Formats: sequence, structure tokens, C-alpha cells
Amino acid sequence: MANEFPQVVTIAGSDSDGSAGLQADLNTFFTRHVYGMSIVTACVAGNSYGIQASTSMPTEFIDQQFTSLAADFNIRAAKTGMLADATLIENVVANYQRVDFGPLVVDPVIVTKHGAMLLETAAFETLREKLVPLATVITPNFYEAQKLANMVIESDDDMVTAAHKLHAMGAKNVMIKGKHSDESQTEVRDLVLLEGGDHFWLSAPYVHTDRVNGTGDSLSACITAELAKGKSVKAAITIAKQYVNTSIANQIKVGHKFGPINHWAYTD
Repeated sequence: MANEFPQVVTIAGSDSDGSAGLQADLNTFFTRHVYGMSIVTACVAGNSYGIQASTSMPTEFIDQQFTSLAADFNIRAAKTGMLADATLIENVVANYQRVDFGPLVVDPVIVTKHGAMLLETAAFETLREKLVPLATVITPNFYEAQKLANMVIESDDDMVTAAHKLHAMGAKNVMIKGKHSDESQTEVRDLVLLEGGDHFWLSAPYVHTDRVNGTGDSLSACITAELAKGKSVKAAITIAKQYVNTSIANQIKVGHKFGPINHWAYTD
């Protein structure tokens, strides 16, 4: 019978060097044994040194991508990545609400792991008010959690408070990724707040490397893949943490500067 194999989709930008964006998502889907599709929202010309050019897709084309996939496939889970402006976010929200693509994992690409803002104010507010409430799982980094919760996080208790604020905004399950501080760091601790109110911590050794492009994309993509295979949210997040940590720890040398993680490293 058609469409029995688990199918997923990433709604994200194309990164031409393959290290992040929908390419990292598709690599993750492939290695986690689900069939991955993509709805392209933007295209970036870049390499390991940086981004040289970018362009957004017309909203009519994004509409058609949603329509085409919904007409044929049984997509069991979806995720979002970088959505560059308010118009694009509103378009993706409207399209997601008119199709059935299963649970949604939102990677809120707002602030880099070093604290640099990526979205303008209008786009941030649209993401906060319209996309976050659709999230089955939301996966902000430390700085994105501060921005979304409108608070400073200085302790474990603060991180729990921020997670509850995101839960109150509509996100069913929250994973706040731990802070990347300095060269003396030895551990990364992530907080998970589940829909029922329980929370737990996930810890992994901090790996000192510049081969971390696509880490957030791959984490959220792995959660998406595991949900599509029928795993619980807790199990999906736990597997994704292990998957990404192993992919970072076992480096591959691609590109001259900031490279991708190793999607082949984790097996189970």
C-alpha cells in the first residue's frame, strides 16, 4: 500500500554548502530512516567561510509546494527552520494550518548560539505570536529562550521558568539547549519540559570544535524523524540529543573553516 513508509518534511532554507538548512535536515532524515521531503523557503549561496548571497522564495511558490506534497504523500511530521521575515512566517503558518502534516517541530532560528540577533523585530513578533503556538516541540537555544521568554536566564530555576513561559505561549513541549560559554566549558545541559508539566535535563560533554554547522537543524530534524516513526516526545528528544552529540564528537573535515557535523556517526 502506498505511503506506509514514514514520511517527513522540512520547511526551511537551502544552504548551498550542505552543512545546514534543509540539506542538514535531509541528511538527518536519511540517517534516521525516514523519507524526507522539503518545502524551500529561501536559498543561500555560501561556503565554510560564510554566506555570500541569499534570496527568498515567492509566497505563491511556497503555497504550491505545500499543495503538491499534501495531494500525494502521508507526511507524519514536519519541522521549520530559518524563516527570514514576517511575510514568510505568516505564509508558512497559514499553509501548515490548511494541510495535515502531523506534529510540528519548531526550530526558532532567532539568535545565534553566541547571542547575535538574526531576525528583525516584526519577524520575531510574528514568530512568537503565530508560529510558536503551533509547536508540538520547540527547540530554542539559550539566547532564543531568553528572547522568547523576555527574561534573563542565570540559573537552572530560571531556565525552568523560561520553559514554562514558552509552554504558556502555546508550545506543547519545550527543549531549551544549554549555553555555549567559553573554552573552559566541559558540559552542555539541556532542559526538556513536557506537555504534562514534567521536566528533565539532558547532559553531554562539550566538544571544542568548529565543526558544528547545522547542529540545531539536525537536532530538530532528528526529533521530527523519531516522532514520525511513532516515538514519544521524550524518547524522540533523548535520541536527538545523543544523535547530535555523537555527530559533533566524531568530526569530518569538509571545508576550510566552519564545517558540518558528521551525520553518519550515530547508529542504534
